[in-house]
Amino acid sequence: MIKVSILYPYRENVRFDVEYYCTRHMPLAAKHFGSALKGWSVDRGLGGGEPNSAPGFVAAGHFLFDSVEAFKQVFEPVAAELVADIPNYTDSVPQILISEAVINV
Repeated sequence: MIKVSILYPYRENVRFDVEYYCTRHMPLAAKHFGSALKGWSVDRGLGGGEPNSAPGFVAAGHFLFDSVEAFKQVFEPVAAELVADIPNYTDSVPQILISEAVINV
């Protein structure tokens, strides 16, 4: 199982519409990914490691797939549409992490 994480770096005055992301963008992606998608989630950054510090990321979206190939097969045809939607919810430049989900409880 692999996890594709889209991480949105925090900066002062960053714009991130969590409601839009959770109710429009992520469901749109999930619809396009269809049965290849095994699960998805959203995290909203609250703080960093030090007390009262800013989070490293304002938000993160996560998608689970059986393999990198399964992800690429469903992402590549809709990548332009999903990327074009980014300005509708944030001015943060996302970072992508593809990882192996070693433990998923």
